[in-house]
Formats: sequence, structure tokens, C-alpha cells
Amino acid sequence: QVQLVKSGGGLVQAGGSLRLSCVASGRTFSSYIMGWFRQAPGKQRELVAAITSGGMLNYVDSVKGRFTISRDNAKNSVYLQMNSLEPEDTSVYYCAAARYWYGSTWSANLVDAWGQGTLVTVSS
Repeated sequence: QVQLVKSGGGLVQAGGSLRLSCVASGRTFSSYIMGWFRQAPGKQRELVAAITSGGMLNYVDSVKGRFTISRDNAKNSVYLQMNSLEPEDTSVYYCAAARYWYGSTWSANLVDAWGQGTLVTVSS
């Protein structure tokens, strides 16, 4: 099973950009579906974006056109480039891995491994 270590996050003004990174340990990284979830105070943890090794992508509607997920299997890494950030994007963001592709139905209870959360705060 992979173990995930995340970096990035912080405070940014609305309209700004941030990049989150997540590095996985283990030799089977390329076999995992990778994704990013987020959880705002008082809300459920939701899928933001997901990517397969083959490049299949899924984004929640609210971030389409603003966020880009990518991965580098040679570096056991997955990234989330967040542009045109909005105050509504303020959340704790989590890197996640799963063995199966669930598409838009990938929920928090179907995650096989979590990275530690990192707070992204977007000020207006």
C-alpha cells in the first residue's frame, strides 16, 4: 500500500494560484488512481480531481477550467495546480489513492490511502 506525503497550500488572494504536491512511497504508485479531495468546515469531504496512470481525468464541476491534476509516475508524484482561486475553494485538501477507478462517484469511503491534509485559504 502507498503512503502519501503532501506539500503545498497556504494563503492566497482570490484570483491567485497555488500548487499542491503529493509524493508516494512504494513501488506500485503507477497502479493507483490518484486524486485530491477537500473538506471545508461543516461539510463532507468531496472529490476535487482524479487521474489514472493512463491519463483519464475527472474534475468536480466547480473547478473545471481552473484546476489541473497531473502525475509523474517516475517521481511517484501527483500535483494539483489551482488557478483563479475563489474564496469558496478554501478547504483542507487531501491527497488520496485508490486501486480502482470510480469516476465521479469516488467518495471518501473508497480511498485506500490518504495524505495529510493541508489548508488552502483564499481571501477575498
